[in-house]
Amino acid sequence: MDNSPTKIPSPLLSLVPILVLVSLLFVTIRTFGSDALSGGSQIVLLTATAVCCLIAIGYCKIRWKTIELAMINNITGVATALIILLIIGALSGSWMISGVVPTLIYYGMQIIHPSFFLTSTCIICAIVSVMTGSSWTTIATIGIALLGIGKAQGFDEGWIAGAIISGAYFGDKISPLSDTTILASSVTDTPLFKHIRYMMITTVPSLIITLIIFTVAGFSHEATATDQIAQYSAALKETFNISFWLLIVPVVTGIMIAKRVPSIVTLFLSAALAGLFALIFQPHLLQEISGLQIQDIQANFKGLLMTFYGSTGIQTGNPELNDLVATRGMAGMMNTIWLILCAMCFGGAMAASGMLGSITSVFLRFMKRTVGLVASTVASGLFLNICTADQYISIILTGNMFKDIYEKKGYDSCLLSRTTEDSVTVTSVLIPWNTCGMTQATILGVATLTYLPYCFFNLISPLMSITVAALGFKIKRIHEKAQSIATG
Repeated sequence: MDNSPTKIPSPLLSLVPILVLVSLLFVTIRTFGSDALSGGSQIVLLTATAVCCLIAIGYCKIRWKTIELAMINNITGVATALIILLIIGALSGSWMISGVVPTLIYYGMQIIHPSFFLTSTCIICAIVSVMTGSSWTTIATIGIALLGIGKAQGFDEGWIAGAIISGAYFGDKISPLSDTTILASSVTDTPLFKHIRYMMITTVPSLIITLIIFTVAGFSHEATATDQIAQYSAALKETFNISFWLLIVPVVTGIMIAKRVPSIVTLFLSAALAGLFALIFQPHLLQEISGLQIQDIQANFKGLLMTFYGSTGIQTGNPELNDLVATRGMAGMMNTIWLILCAMCFGGAMAASGMLGSITSVFLRFMKRTVGLVASTVASGLFLNICTADQYISIILTGNMFKDIYEKKGYDSCLLSRTTEDSVTVTSVLIPWNTCGMTQATILGVATLTYLPYCFFNLISPLMSITVAALGFKIKRIHEKAQSIATG
């Protein structure tokens, strides 16, 4: 049965659900502030989805079953990410209460000089992300520790989160272990390592500029938090049993990642190991979390489970440090998961109604030259990130939509794969309702719009892609012989 729309909506009509979404989100964020993810944004997404469905059914004559199936397929596509989110919630709680993150913060404050903190943070996250292939894992582990160190040194949380995310997404973009890197190369039929090598042309300059900005910002920062660092260190040592033995947890996690153990298995085992270390090193904290007066096995068991699934608050004697070591567990991820489900419904409705295709077709008019082709791809990738709210869907749609166009115009597929990564992978985290933007804001406890201005790598990468195309630098074309074979 043909499920295509009877009437193809015009680009102008297709923008109606987008305008409804953006307008209502603007009002919601202004009204609720940081609490916008607690329900307001979800209702807005469902409202925009309803508007899209009304147009699809009333004007495009799409059957409801078709729209429903598209929504279900979208939700199925992010099922693994939702499971990972829940496990990350458990991991963040267990890594904190076991003393792993406090130990990293404690020693990190002694080692990293404030003048080089932002630069060091970006580099550390880049290295870890290259090795892990995952920005999510990097931010949920070492990122949280670096956030604590930065706050202790007096840095604004937007700057810290920007440095963490910039480094993490550099690694996510070029690591051969990254699922987005593999996806972009496979969708465009580009050999993986050819794709990675070609990305270096735009990625390395973007990172260099980013590091220069963070270095200047670091030297401009007045290290007035010396007393605060001393207070944080004393409070951490008094509250937690700080020990080098606790570093076994991140080391084992790193080994599992290097052995390419699946992400879900790695994160689960890491959370379980941290839970074991919490029983060994921090039984007094588990008792405090449990609320039971007697220190026994029951109190430890209850405290440990609460660490995995619920909110925890530890009294350190320092109000700011109390906020830093507080965790939300798996339950703290539920608002994000709810938001992702609503976002997938909106993306599915937009795709099934033909509105997504109608809007993206507008970009095809600006492809007369290389720079126009690349700029249109960048704009399309960014637009799809906004509409579908998922980087994986956006990569697939961008690659499939432009593959034939690039081939017909004689461009090597690596130009498309690179431009797709430059526009989709790195910008997904900058959109408040995108799965990446929602996840990182939840993990770091920093609103998307707060860290957005400081994610210099993510902001520069799409512009660098267009700039390199405008300069015509190493724009690869299909060899004449290969082109003739491809065109038959």
